[in-house]
Amino acid sequence: MRYLPLSPDNRTEMLAVIGAASVDDLFVDVPAEARLTGPIAGLPMHASEMAVERHMAALAGKNVSAGSVPFFLGAGAYRHHVPASVDHLIQRGEFLTAYTPYQPEIAQGTLQVLFEFQTQVARLLGCDVANASMYDGSTACWEAIGMAGRGTKRSKAVISSGLHPHYVSVAKTMARFTGDTLDTASPEIDKTDTNRLLASIDDESSCVVVQYPDILGRIEDLSAIAEKAHENGALLIAVVTEPVALGAIKAPGEMGADIVVGEGQSLGVGLQFGGPYVGLFTCRSKFLRQMPGRLCGETLDADGKRGFVLTLSTREQHIRREKATSNICTNSGLCVLAFTIHLTLLGEAGVRHLARINHANAVAALEKLGLASAYHAIRGEPQGKETVPTLYWRDRKKDGPTYHIDYVFLPAQWLGRVRELAVGTFEDWCGSGLSDHVPIVVDINL
Repeated sequence: MRYLPLSPDNRTEMLAVIGAASVDDLFVDVPAEARLTGPIAGLPMHASEMAVERHMAALAGKNVSAGSVPFFLGAGAYRHHVPASVDHLIQRGEFLTAYTPYQPEIAQGTLQVLFEFQTQVARLLGCDVANASMYDGSTACWEAIGMAGRGTKRSKAVISSGLHPHYVSVAKTMARFTGDTLDTASPEIDKTDTNRLLASIDDESSCVVVQYPDILGRIEDLSAIAEKAHENGALLIAVVTEPVALGAIKAPGEMGADIVVGEGQSLGVGLQFGGPYVGLFTCRSKFLRQMPGRLCGETLDADGKRGFVLTLSTREQHIRREKATSNICTNSGLCVLAFTIHLTLLGEAGVRHLARINHANAVAALEKLGLASAYHAIRGEPQGKETVPTLYWRDRKKDGPTYHIDYVFLPAQWLGRVRELAVGTFEDWCGSGLSDHVPIVVDINL
């Protein structure tokens, strides 16, 4: 839509209708001291396009971009490599629509992407169904709490201390207006608060919210929390801020989570100064009608051809108004498209391999810094007819707990010796030079 500025006659006519003598009358409620009465100090009144462009480029040059230095920031916003093909494909005309996906006759490209996205997210997070996305992970987290409240008719949410503080902040803001009670706590570095969660769940709880892995990167089996929640009629909400991690660890839905939400930025979407991002939202099928946001379904057109439409729309705001499941009546379409293309290019094997690479690089960095735990033994354990290498480790500085980790991916030059190494001990291979290489660990079961 082109921007057509108003003519003086248009302005005069509009002011006459509302009873204002001038545009200045529209700002009488703004205190005089807050109004700009002259030029801004230090800012020229005008400049050429080229001069402004050069000036802004010089200012931008003072910033340190994420791609120009080693980048260790995270906490829900990650700088992963995004293939150039993603940016190329999201610009194709098949994915453009003049309006919204509510007009399926002109939005089949967009709708098919949403359908594929929902399938990918449901599989990745381990749940039955997924919606067409939310604004970001934090809003998805709150929507999950609200959904649990509607389903259980309760208003108390027990929140893990390991939940991202920004997500907690968003939940607190929303709870001010809904009257929900949030049971929160500050995280402790040396331990999780599973015992607090288990003790806090009661017959007044609508849900318990747990981040996986948590804000400090810790991974816990959610099964016990799920069991306690279900015993008390509450739901388990799992939050994932880094979906790539699910290429290496068990999906929350497989451990009893009823609703799994998260942030999808790390796949296909750049850091973008904090947004826009793409919220992920999945749940068990029995909660489908309480799910917020859009849902895309598959159907047949008048000619019997496969097609896609938005479905179960009676849940949404444009039909149910104030009784809708959410006031979020849109989705992060462009970011969904980038996420879906990136994940499609990777495939399941690619996601697992990417998780391995990430883990290996993290371990390598910690080893270089002298902070990582030492690997003590690789040995084989029978699983059916196969012998799979299994990694055991203890903390280097103290005799800590032993963790069992299934599957070890060794450097290429050692692949031929996996079975030999699998029956050896740490001492057998430590002096062989293998200790200079970092095993890549996947499918962690603690």
